[in-house]
Amino acid sequence: MAEFGNSGWEAVIGLEVHAQLNTKSKMFSPDSTKFDAGDNQNIHPISLALPGTLPRVNKGAIESSVKTGLALGCEIRNKSVFSRKNYFYPDLPKGYQISQFDEPLCEHGSIEFFVGKEKKTVGITRAHMEEDAGKSTHHGEYSLINLNRAGIPLLEIVSEPDIRSSKEAAEYAKAIRSVLRYLDVCDGNMEEGSLRCDCNVSVRKVGTEKFGTKVELKNINSFRFVEKAIDYEIQRQIDCLESGEEIIQQTRLYDSAKNKTFAMRKKEEAHDYRYFPDPDLLPVSIEDSWIETIKSSLPELPRQRAERFVSEYELPEYDALVLTQEKAVADYYEKVVKESKSPKASSNWIMTELMRELKESKTEIENSPITAAHMGELVGLVEAKTLSGKMAKAVFADMWSTSKSPKAIVAEKGMSQITDPAQIAEIAKKVIAASPGQHEQYKAGKVKLFGFFVGQLMKESKGQANPEIVNKVLKELL
Repeated sequence: MAEFGNSGWEAVIGLEVHAQLNTKSKMFSPDSTKFDAGDNQNIHPISLALPGTLPRVNKGAIESSVKTGLALGCEIRNKSVFSRKNYFYPDLPKGYQISQFDEPLCEHGSIEFFVGKEKKTVGITRAHMEEDAGKSTHHGEYSLINLNRAGIPLLEIVSEPDIRSSKEAAEYAKAIRSVLRYLDVCDGNMEEGSLRCDCNVSVRKVGTEKFGTKVELKNINSFRFVEKAIDYEIQRQIDCLESGEEIIQQTRLYDSAKNKTFAMRKKEEAHDYRYFPDPDLLPVSIEDSWIETIKSSLPELPRQRAERFVSEYELPEYDALVLTQEKAVADYYEKVVKESKSPKASSNWIMTELMRELKESKTEIENSPITAAHMGELVGLVEAKTLSGKMAKAVFADMWSTSKSPKAIVAEKGMSQITDPAQIAEIAKKVIAASPGQHEQYKAGKVKLFGFFVGQLMKESKGQANPEIVNKVLKELL
């Protein structure tokens, strides 16, 4: 268990990940879930809670939830119940949220991920379905309510309190997001609110079994802010306890501009919400045969794909984990390997050159100007020694800016590598003849001049001579 700042304290952290399921309609009503609709455009009498309306469960949301539960190793209940979670807030038209309480759809799973090179396993307490509330925006003395989000289907994935650092928390959230995206049940877009994290944080003295008082950090929308908010909150709680103050159980918000958390409201207990089964909704009844059908349709998941990359392509585990975190990247890699026939070289080019450009330009790999086929072709040219590493980087830069194939760029610029020893030997003789003084000094024992001759030969060949053959030929001739 990791200590925080070597102070003798340790953190106990659990995450609640709220994933918006990518159904076309809402959880209990037919209105659209489209993100960029105008304010209060995606509303329906059911989502407005008008008198006489009755909710109807979205079967697609249940299927996506079962799929996610199975991927996380959860037990799937044959019977689950929707309950009313009672609280009052302006963007909650009904005065309650339809959620699940004591009989959730999915329970008792786990997920594996890496923090650096250390493998971690975090338990999943439950994954339950619920509807989202609307959105309030505050403008000084007044607030505006947009109910487009009211009723959006969510799957809340609740971890066990197994996490011990902010880094672990961020990597756990990334692993959950990766699974959701592989399953194509949630786009994982944190900026648009499709994926949000609530972080439950407490601290205790190292060696103590009893948990400290829990504080909830609400609605954090980036992995970087998950780390920063948790680190701030851990230190805040340690400072409070060491100065003799008590930790108050409460919900806090994170201000990313100030990098601090501040109190929002007192944290409620389950009984404060007065949960009871929703009388307008029958229990969800699922047959084992349907669960098995969904299970048989599950795609290859990130961890399984990483393991296959290690065994099939003989990649280091680190490479496999990086390449399989996003399905689109893993798909791209396999297309590159099919073209290049060089798994490790393909991995190196994608993880260094391509990912750097994608990150700097904020481009998704699906929109990369360099296709997988062209990237595979480039790797193949390097492996065949048609291009040196330096030449290949120049070609890569042209590929990124023009989207042309590497062979077309090489032909246009006459960049093929010279690999004929006889041709290189002719250039070497010319270089040596032009530098008789340096040649005499080299023969007299000044071996550092070897680099001088290499440089002159590469200059004469316009960088196209194969470096390995250059070294060999020069040693023989000098």
